[in-house]
Amino acid sequence: MCGIVGVLGNHEAAPILVEALKRLEYRGYDSAGIATVSNGTLDRRRAVGKLVNLSDLLVHNPLAGKSGIGHTRWATHGAPSVTNAHPHKAGPVAVVHNGIIENFRELRSALAEKGYHFSTETDTETVALLCQSFIDAGDAPQDAAFKTIDALDGAFALCFLFDGENDLLVAARKGSPLAIGHGKGEVFVGSDAIALAPMTDQVTYLDEGDRAVLTRTSVEIFDYSGAQVQRERRTIAMDSARIEKAGHKHFMAKEIAEQPTVIAEALNYYLSADEKSITLPDPGLDFAEFDRIIMVACGTAYYACYTAKYWFEQLARIPVEIDVASEFRYREPPVAEKTLAIFVSQSGETADTLAALRYMAGKASRIVSVVNVAESSIARESDIALPILAGVEVGVASTKAFSCQLTVLALLALEAAVQRGKMSAEDLAEQLGKLRTLPGLLTRALDLDEVLNAVSNDLSESRDVLFLGRGMMYPLALEGALKLKEISYIHAEGYASGELKHGPIALIDSHTPVIVFAPHDALFDKTVSNMQEVMARGGKVLLVSDKKGLEVASDGVWQTVQMPDVPDLFAPILYAIPAQLIAYHTAVAKGTDVDQPRNLAKSVTVE
Repeated sequence: MCGIVGVLGNHEAAPILVEALKRLEYRGYDSAGIATVSNGTLDRRRAVGKLVNLSDLLVHNPLAGKSGIGHTRWATHGAPSVTNAHPHKAGPVAVVHNGIIENFRELRSALAEKGYHFSTETDTETVALLCQSFIDAGDAPQDAAFKTIDALDGAFALCFLFDGENDLLVAARKGSPLAIGHGKGEVFVGSDAIALAPMTDQVTYLDEGDRAVLTRTSVEIFDYSGAQVQRERRTIAMDSARIEKAGHKHFMAKEIAEQPTVIAEALNYYLSADEKSITLPDPGLDFAEFDRIIMVACGTAYYACYTAKYWFEQLARIPVEIDVASEFRYREPPVAEKTLAIFVSQSGETADTLAALRYMAGKASRIVSVVNVAESSIARESDIALPILAGVEVGVASTKAFSCQLTVLALLALEAAVQRGKMSAEDLAEQLGKLRTLPGLLTRALDLDEVLNAVSNDLSESRDVLFLGRGMMYPLALEGALKLKEISYIHAEGYASGELKHGPIALIDSHTPVIVFAPHDALFDKTVSNMQEVMARGGKVLLVSDKKGLEVASDGVWQTVQMPDVPDLFAPILYAIPAQLIAYHTAVAKGTDVDQPRNLAKSVTVE
């Protein structure tokens, strides 16, 4: 989850590295550091905490040189400290690393026997010392780096910088993403294209197992077997890499507010010119060929899959199995013929999801990914990649990516229903017409910001919060609880409303708010019955419903939020807005770091 960057440039590297790290800070913010080579001498600066601490250090203790590497850390091995911060340096080599070296203990023991001493708790220091040991034995820097890479087990992206080498970087990827940026007499390395966007729009993505030797005038790439290979140079869209708050206090607030726009853009992308049918990037995808679907994801993306399970099963009448990627990959389930596998990931680099995808390669009939980054590993390794078109999402708590995932999955389920003969063209056109109303409904839901802010001020005093929902509102209850806990640090749980009496009702008291998502749909009466059970035991209920629902069931509740009327099928997309705003305003009221909550990083690229 760490962010790494490298530069062989024509200008001072330190400010370029820091600016690139700012764009990668969503990947980690426990500590940060840079190393440069100036007049042949390797030096570094490191600081604990947010990147601004490193910037302050560089003001007072600057670092010269036009060649350098940088790192923003999310701690795995070793607590956040200056000693454990990257870059790690051993003699003539400095290294930045994203990932986990699984055999570092064995390597560490072997190096200790040779007299090498360790000063940190990290696995990355082992990489630097191992490379130093090869250089001490007489290997040239490039050869030493390659021998080091060959000795490593685990998942990693690495970039090496060497003392005495003003025009050399060595980079490698195995399991963690890495991109090379091409400039005029310059070359750059980054964990993703976002970091490289200010310097260049020409990017080459390393494939799994690749390593690269970089100078200002050449890029040599070698595959896992050691053979030199050519990788495609791509032009990235600069607008898609812009990172700014656009007048909002937090990125999360901006990204919540962008949802009407990005969902409209997604609909424009997938709907035909007459808006009566769906156009997929691969017209060869035929749901009539499949007997079942397996959907795999992590975190918020998993809850998007959970919602989509309802859509696929109800609309297309096809069985759907959903699984958390970290469990799926080790469960090694049998895969029947005629199985479609769908993987959902905002970054397209989620380590467990990518590993699950690789397990399914050759087993599933087709692999489809639903991703926000078109050039990501998951997208490239899928048979079909469906973009969600959410744009850059910086806030750790996923908001617009979640609603765009839901939108694309809803479209996919509708297309499956038509292909499987469960929905007529006329009915599809009717449903697409309803989907077209969503951006306007989302805008109206955003107008509830002040109401939700007032409610959230009260919620911020709570120690525990429960979320309830039935049917498609159940996955949203899970997502609402996740949002609240990850940015406000309040303990929250989501439950299916009907499960309340099977245990969780024991938690109900006057100090535990219960948030109920209940549009006036076919399950409304059942949900209200469960809500009444909460109120009978002194529970404080926040009822989120539409006008008709509130007219029927608002008596005696603690607070109400009136939502616009929405077609039942697409209610989860609309009701995501209050779930997100409740979490956001509660976190603001508590004074937590909304965009970068403790212990979390945006892109989970390590297991």
